[in-house]
Order: sequence, then C-alpha cells, then structure tokens
Amino acid sequence: MKVRRTPDLGAPPSIPEQAHQRVSDLLASGRLHRYREGVTTPGAAARLEIAFAELIGRRYAVCVNSCGSSLYLALICSGVTSGDPVLMGAFTLAPVLGAIANASGRLVPVEITDDLVIDFADLEAKAKASGARHLLVSHMRGHVCDLAELTRICERLDLVLIEDCAHTLGATWSGRPTGSFGDVGCFSFQSAKHINAGEGGILVTDSPEIAARAILHSGSYMLYRQNGTCPPEDVMDVWRDRCANYSLRLSELAAELALAQLAEIPARARDWNSSHDRIAAGLSSVEGVVLPNRPPAEEYVQSSLQFRVPEFSADRMAIFVAACREQGVYVKWFGIAEAEGYTSAPRHWSALPGSPDAKRTQSILDTLCDIRLPLGLTSCDCDQIVAAISSAHAASATKVSP
Repeated sequence: MKVRRTPDLGAPPSIPEQAHQRVSDLLASGRLHRYREGVTTPGAAARLEIAFAELIGRRYAVCVNSCGSSLYLALICSGVTSGDPVLMGAFTLAPVLGAIANASGRLVPVEITDDLVIDFADLEAKAKASGARHLLVSHMRGHVCDLAELTRICERLDLVLIEDCAHTLGATWSGRPTGSFGDVGCFSFQSAKHINAGEGGILVTDSPEIAARAILHSGSYMLYRQNGTCPPEDVMDVWRDRCANYSLRLSELAAELALAQLAEIPARARDWNSSHDRIAAGLSSVEGVVLPNRPPAEEYVQSSLQFRVPEFSADRMAIFVAACREQGVYVKWFGIAEAEGYTSAPRHWSALPGSPDAKRTQSILDTLCDIRLPLGLTSCDCDQIVAAISSAHAASATKVSP
C-alpha cells in the first residue's frame, strides 16, 4: 500500500514571522558579535538566558553554540578532569560521547531498560565499580526516567547529575521540567529539536560556580556582565583569570531565532503529542510491534516516535526498514551495522576511551526503529504512516530467505 501524500518527516519547525524582522534589524545594525563594548542594553543571547532560566526554574542559564558544547562545559565546570570515569546512558547520540571525550573523561555506559530509559540497578552497580563521580543522562528521543528516583540515587551515591535535555524541552516529570532535577541541564536549539535556531544550545544550573566557569569558558572575555544571568561579582572574581576562553558563545542571530520560538513550545507540544499518540495507538494494533511504556508522571513532548519489532532478525530488520522507506516513511534503525545519519549505538563506539560495550542496550537497539514527527501532521497523515509501516511489516515476511 503506497502512501498517497508523503509528509516530509524531516521538516523542521518553522521560523515565526516576528523573528524575520528581528534578524533583519540585527543584520542592518551589523552588530553580530556575542559581546559589545560600551553598551548596557542586553543583547539577544542575554535576553534568551533570562527567559530560559525562568522557563526551567533555574537561577542561571548560559547560551552556547551547540548542545554538545553545553554538555562539554557542564562536565568540565562540574569537575571532570583527565581520565575521570563518566557514567552515561548507553542509548544516546555521538555528541554526548564527544563531550566526554573532549573533557578527557572515560566512558562508562549504563544499560537501558526495554522502555528506553536508564537502568537504575545497572547505574548503581557501575557507579560503585567505576568510582565515577558524574552521571550524564540523556533523555534520549524524549523518554524520561523517574527523575525523582534518579535524583535520590545520585544523592546517595554522591554523583553530579547532568541532564541532556536535547529532546525534552517542555517535558516534565510530575509537573517539574526536565533540566531542573540535575546539577546542570543542557538543551538544544538545533533545527530538528523543539526550537529551531539552526544550531545552538544552553545550559541551566543553580550553581553560581558552574555558571561562572561556563560563562568564562564560553568566551566572555571580561564582558561577562553582559550575560543575562551572571553570578555575583565575588564569584566571578574567583574564576575570571582561571578559565580558558573556548569561544563557544551562541551567536546573536541564533539567539533572536530562539527567543521568538519560546512562547510557541506549549502549542508545539500539543501538536507533536497529538501526532505521536495517534500513530502510537495505530501501531499498537500491529502484531509484533512493541512501544515503550510511558508512566503517568512522565509528561512528554514527542517530536519523534520509537517502536521495536523484537522478533525480527537483522536481515528482516534491514528488509523492513527498506520497505518503509519505499512506502515514503523514512524509518531510522538504531541497530544498523554501521552508523548512518545521526544514529549511533554501542557497537559504533569501540575507538573511544573507556569501556563502551553495553550488550543489553545493543540488543534492544538491534530492533529499535525511529521516525521524526514534523509539526502539522493531519489525522490522515498519521493513519497513512501507520498503514505504511504495517504494510512494510507484513511484506518483509515474504522477502526473508528461508
């Protein structure tokens, strides 16, 4: 069965009209650099920091040029030094591993559950065995673990908790935003995320020391008072001559784009979740397709959808994914032998420092599929996507060699 009108599953969120004028005015001014001498009016990045800190409920926010940069700064500003073990959920993407490698840390992957969230029992075992003092947990593809329990575990084990919230802006656990549980929360403004600024990131924290170091490392020179949520001067004085300038600050252009979209998050969340829930309901009736369990306390914002077909072999998975794409639904497969596009899995990490093997997670990812959910999908679009996946599922059975 062919999908009559193929929606572009890779379509990014649109840029609001008000951002067009703001960017036009900024271009006309020529003042595109992240800081300016002799000014007192907050720039776009500073205004974004103020608004974002309020949105998440944290004291400080620091805008940077990517979520990967925010993760890197979160690690080094919270004390990771060369060779330190860093715990991380084994279901994640390359920038997370890159941030740990950039901080000269050593990967200690923690297994995930069938519901695609970090396994607490394995976390405790790996923390004790490795002696790690940091956990970088990715709320990968929008799946949020029990953050209240995770916080208790980290407190008991004396772990610094860094939340990678690249996929969960607007999501909450028991009404509390992701990014507000850990010592640091990191978010993305990349085009495929909930706010489309092309590229960009931001970290949030309640720690004045982490914020001060992040501001200075991000490239403030001695103009750090232009940051929107700068810590007190006595804290800045401690760090101002001790932090290397890595020039990681978000551009004013990207900040203007992001600012104009903050108010749209609730409406976007309703749109994405409506599509997600309709497609998930349809796929739940396809025999052999398994969707992750979503607990009531998890209030998600799903701009993508994941499902597994656990009984499929690698050969049948390849046939199934190809059949979906032939039908116009671009399905990604985390179990692919060689990394493709944005996907990555433990089997692709062998060259990185540490012990990146995570056999249980890899076995889960071997049959895990992923589709993007653009804004504006109609009910008909959602039903056609379900029909295409269902048809590809059935057709793949006839193409597998006996």
